[in-house]
Amino acid sequence: MINNLPTYISLTFGLTTVATLLFFIWTMRNSNSEQTRKNANPIFIGLTMWLIIQAVLTLQNIYNTDTNSFPPKIMLWGIFPTIFTIILLFVTSIGRNFIDSLPLKNLAFLNIVRIPVEIVLFWLFLNKAIPELMTFEGRNFDIIAGITAPIIAYFGFTKTKLNRQTILIWNFICLGLLINIIVNALFAAPSPIQKFAFDQPNIAILHFPFSWLPTFIVPIVLFGHLTSIRQLLKHTTN
Repeated sequence: MINNLPTYISLTFGLTTVATLLFFIWTMRNSNSEQTRKNANPIFIGLTMWLIIQAVLTLQNIYNTDTNSFPPKIMLWGIFPTIFTIILLFVTSIGRNFIDSLPLKNLAFLNIVRIPVEIVLFWLFLNKAIPELMTFEGRNFDIIAGITAPIIAYFGFTKTKLNRQTILIWNFICLGLLINIIVNALFAAPSPIQKFAFDQPNIAILHFPFSWLPTFIVPIVLFGHLTSIRQLLKHTTN
């Protein structure tokens, strides 16, 4: 835990993490595929276990000790497994069937969680737990994705006023915004590859509950964009 951090910051972030989980399970339950709907409960249990594992690792100070190790422990035990899982889903037929069964409207709505995430990041900056460059006052414009998400979901899928190319471009832009903050957060964290923000480094992600950001929320949002882009590209080329 970060010393002297107001409780409301951790609480808000914890609730945002729960919301991300529920958004993803809601997406699965709205699938046209009966198999995907059936898998919603087992995946809910699996993702909950993953969150618990990450909480235990963080609370045991696995991530915030020996920050000179390479690769950083949070990458080894928290980030790499999620990247491997996403790759596995895209390269296997079962995984691709699952990906193609997820409704685009729900995946768009999922990005709303990026709004409270950005608010929490700003609060963390004010409490000297992350650098300013990771906030919307610095280099992070990810909140734009969260604000526009319900607009895209409503006008793109409920009202069908936006064509698929527009929604595809939105996904690419939001994916770029996500990659931007990932890179900045990575190089601002205490590690052998830290490049900037030495005066106020990104220490928050090494503490509970904020380790859930790179090990859960970001991978879910990343997966959502990659899934949407795959489906939209398939529709465009067919």
